[in-house]
Amino acid sequence: MLMFTNMLTITAHASGDVASAVTNTWNSAKSQIKSITDNVIFPALDVILVILLFVKIGSAYLDYRKHGQLEWTPIAIIFGGLLFTLTAPLYVWNIVGI
Repeated sequence: MLMFTNMLTITAHASGDVASAVTNTWNSAKSQIKSITDNVIFPALDVILVILLFVKIGSAYLDYRKHGQLEWTPIAIIFGGLLFTLTAPLYVWNIVGI
């Protein structure tokens, strides 16, 4: 029974270092992560913020016509976020270290 069990058991040996395997995997995935973030995530955030900015400008105009005062703070915050996401691919990778 013991010999039969030993024949059916597969022994797995780790060839190499776990740290080097993780490092190699990270190095190969790093460019893919950067590409997806630059070409998919940041443009999607830009589109969302542009739509939100136009909606907020339109609602601020309607509030101005109704009440006679204009609230600039939310428009400025959304515009600042839009500028951040538009320029982030230029410098964010230096901050993160990729």
